[in-house]
Amino acid sequence: MQAKGSSRRDSSGFDVEAALDELYATLPSAFVSRREELAAAARTAGHSDDARRVHAARRPTLGAWAVNLLRRSRREESLQFLQLGLALREAYSTLDAAGLKELSAQRRRVITVLSRQATQLAREAGYRLSDSVQLEVESTLRAVLADPDAAARFTAGRLESALTPPSEFPTAANAVATAKKARPPASPAPPTRARAENDLARRRREHQQRLEQAREAAAEAQQQLRTRRAAHDAAQAALEQARERHHQAQNAVTAAERRLGQARENLQQADRDRRRAEEAHRASEEALVLTEGEVRKTSKKADRLTRSVP
Repeated sequence: MQAKGSSRRDSSGFDVEAALDELYATLPSAFVSRREELAAAARTAGHSDDARRVHAARRPTLGAWAVNLLRRSRREESLQFLQLGLALREAYSTLDAAGLKELSAQRRRVITVLSRQATQLAREAGYRLSDSVQLEVESTLRAVLADPDAAARFTAGRLESALTPPSEFPTAANAVATAKKARPPASPAPPTRARAENDLARRRREHQQRLEQAREAAAEAQQQLRTRRAAHDAAQAALEQARERHHQAQNAVTAAERRLGQARENLQQADRDRRRAEEAHRASEEALVLTEGEVRKTSKKADRLTRSVP
């Protein structure tokens, strides 16, 4: 069996992984019809197993689709988010109460920003997320930070439903209780006390190092989010300006087309008037020629009569 993510494209031109990626990037309203098209393409290419796999793909809920959209549209921020989750999971195992409180606040801020981005991306694609769906998005993002399996599913970008964190990160009280349990007995033997103190010092150094790494990852992720948000706001403003210019240009085109239509009607009327005037001119010219001929005849007759007078 071919590993997920590897190419399945052959001489038939069908790639099941690319097909699934495309399917989960499809708008929810078009998911089912596109799934049937891709399954039919797999069957036509002679890949019955791939056709069954594509056909078995479930349409994602609106919340899952929004998270998939976030993953695909904000790749750098998603990578930063995954790195933050890795650092948090490592740091929380030995975190003290003060450090846990700080990282928890950073985690909430990052989730809030990413959730808003997912909501904005969905709105731009034509879907408004209700409050309950936004809660599903936030729950999924919390699960990605807490659970390595959830992080892997988020990375694939093919979520079918919202994820629920298996458990919340330890609370400050839990961190204190854990630290107390890790302390050596009150009156150990001197060698045991020394080893315990050395182990405690080593764990504190390791904890401090992981804490600094987690803080750096969180700060970097937040900076990346701020940068992306500023870029998005600038792009939104540019889009609105471009839409306004397009609207004005469209109005100008409509007005010009209206004037052009009126000018064409005027031209047609002028052409009809010209043809009638030309016909009248030809008729008048013919009448003039006939009249001139009659005048000449009459004049000649009068001259003959004049000369013939006795």
